Amino acid sequence: MALSEHQVQSAYFDWARAHPEARRAYAIPNGGQRNLLTAVKLKKEGVRAGVLDVCLPLPRGGAAGLYIEFKAGRNTMSDEQALEADLLVRDGYAVAVCWDTMTAIELTQSYLRGEIGPVFMMMNRSK
Repeated sequence: MALSEHQVQSAYFDWARAHPEARRAYAIPNGGQRNLLTAVKLKKEGVRAGVLDVCLPLPRGGAAGLYIEFKAGRNTMSDEQALEADLLVRDGYAVAVCWDTMTAIELTQSYLRGEIGPVFMMMNRSK
């Protein structure tokens, strides 16, 4: 059985919390189902469609930072997420979409070694 996006992202943070640099990564809780009152409140606070799941705010390899969007199964990026990814790359960030934890960890390690610059990457999409 395939892991959910929550499980993949949680496993990534289990690793990141123990890594001296990756522990700087943080999740951006923009998605999910909420009641109407909470949704209105969060929108007033700046929550908006398209923001990617994770940010690692450390410049490396010519990139200003790394953003990761986690997906599971056959899920794909929304139009808003694709636009956000394009804008982030244009602004000098590395952006990746990952469907599994190990790929996200390996990607982050490569990024931290300075091997990845401002680019958009779709990593090992599930079938």
